[in-house]
Amino acid sequence: MAARPFLSDAQWARIEPLLPDRSPRRGGRWRDHREVIDAIAFKYRTGTPWMDLPEHFGSCKGAHNRLRKWAADGTWEKVFTALLARADAEGDLDWVVAVDSTIVRAHQHAAGARPKGAPAGEPDDHALGRSRGGLTTKIHLAADGRCRPLAFVVTPGQAGDAPAFEHVMARIRVPQPIGRPRTRPDTILGDKAYSSRAIRSHLRRRGIRAVIPQPADQAANRKRLGSRGGRPPTFDRQAYKQRNTVERAINKIKQWRGPATRYDKTATIYLAGLHLAAIHIWSAR
Repeated sequence: MAARPFLSDAQWARIEPLLPDRSPRRGGRWRDHREVIDAIAFKYRTGTPWMDLPEHFGSCKGAHNRLRKWAADGTWEKVFTALLARADAEGDLDWVVAVDSTIVRAHQHAAGARPKGAPAGEPDDHALGRSRGGLTTKIHLAADGRCRPLAFVVTPGQAGDAPAFEHVMARIRVPQPIGRPRTRPDTILGDKAYSSRAIRSHLRRRGIRAVIPQPADQAANRKRLGSRGGRPPTFDRQAYKQRNTVERAINKIKQWRGPATRYDKTATIYLAGLHLAAIHIWSAR
């Protein structure tokens, strides 16, 4: 029995114009994009090893090569960004943005990547960290007010949330019909892990409203310093109730077994899998 298609006809109509041309090239024409993307999506939805893809998907090597090539040249991210731009142009992107992270266990097959031949920009550690629980990767992400991902950064699992914050913010780039891409949300919602002077200053400089609670130890230290401690940061408790949008976006991503458990050896390919899941979310809106 054939697997269910990754994209409906309506979704395919949205992303087909964003994909590279299939015109003849050295070695012949590419296989049909939809067929190959369905194969890649099946692998990430189910966590199936490449060699165990059902036969009706065709060559697993061809599907993996397409995934790897488009990860290296940025095609997956370009399609994802184009869908964000279209949603924003149609007034369907909510710029009240929440940030958070989630830890993902890495399968033993994710270890052992060779340093030679890795894609440009691949981190030396391949975004893998080792702890008592084994190998892990952490996904840092931003989500719009309708529970859809806007940006991803992957790091080793032991990495802190606050140091990755500015990297996540730098990934938010939504092209506009005229002028520069939009990179500045109206509001940023974050939990106590993001309550630092550096993050609050960064948001203040950019004119972004911060809705981040202050941990008890920071509040106590400020009071202990008296007037030298400065004023307490403003905190909108009602607006903070929307922070669960990023947790719901994480739940949508983790419905896919490939992103929920990392099987990929390189961070570049794993990030491509995240973009693929996000493409499905945004094309289904």
